[in-house]
Amino acid sequence: MALKLVKDAPTVWNYLNGVVNLYKPAGVTVQQVRNTIIHNLCRDLNQLEVRPSLQRVVIENNLDAKLVVRKVEDLSDNVLVTGPRYQPDDIKCRFCANHGRFTSGVIALGINNGTNLAFRLQQNRPLRVYRVTGFLGKATETHFADSRVTARATISHIGSEKIGRLLAAIQASHQRKMFELSGIDIQSQAAYELACKGTIRPADNRLPMIYGIRLAEYRKPFFTIEIHAINETEAYLGELIHEIGINLKSCAHCTGVRCIRHGHFLLEDSLLKKDWNLQNILSAMAHTNKLVNQHPDMLQQSSSSLQGMEE
Repeated sequence: MALKLVKDAPTVWNYLNGVVNLYKPAGVTVQQVRNTIIHNLCRDLNQLEVRPSLQRVVIENNLDAKLVVRKVEDLSDNVLVTGPRYQPDDIKCRFCANHGRFTSGVIALGINNGTNLAFRLQQNRPLRVYRVTGFLGKATETHFADSRVTARATISHIGSEKIGRLLAAIQASHQRKMFELSGIDIQSQAAYELACKGTIRPADNRLPMIYGIRLAEYRKPFFTIEIHAINETEAYLGELIHEIGINLKSCAHCTGVRCIRHGHFLLEDSLLKKDWNLQNILSAMAHTNKLVNQHPDMLQQSSSSLQGMEE
């Protein structure tokens, strides 16, 4: 069946419900991303064929003493009076994650009725994968590169093997912590059966948990690590880089944070800022709908166990 070009704004508006995978640039906040998306959607919708002005009934007295009833345009509903048909307040948006200003990469945004889907995705807490770059030899106040340097140290004694051993120890400690939160001995049969069910996630969504961490690249003084985690924040990732520097008997700060995967949302499928328009967003929503149908675990993790402190 041939595709049909739709130029009717109300018809397009009815399909503007879903979740879209965006690429958030570094240096901008999620609120700025939201405002840009809403502005672009309103601009593109108002460029389509919007509904005409309402009509009102006018009764006029003709010269031959006969009353004439006719319809005329209601000027109070004219675009020049009311403004564009689609206003920023008409569009609802909700993010599935709250990335910080310093973080770039994948971020999922629910639009209109898609905000309910975005809320379910957020509550399901899927794994997120980051590439975090650190700089050895300098420590800053906020643990990021845009703040004042507070300490300096030598890095000649640090090699990739030493970083790899430290990251393996961090991953092992977090894996141990998962079973401690569930109240199960890591050497027991119950721990094995629990691990077979899937990812063990803490019930408290304020508790960051690292499921995998490895050294992706090392170019002294820069090093890049890949982190698989949930419940993490930008500040937590910055503190992690700072602690890695201390454990290496030096100091370090974070120079870049990029999210390369959010659940089944991949980096190569995300929309760049130049593609944030109505047509591409509708296409991305259709792709997301197929993704949700293929992976129902995005909305409900049947293979994972939520464990609380009290359990």
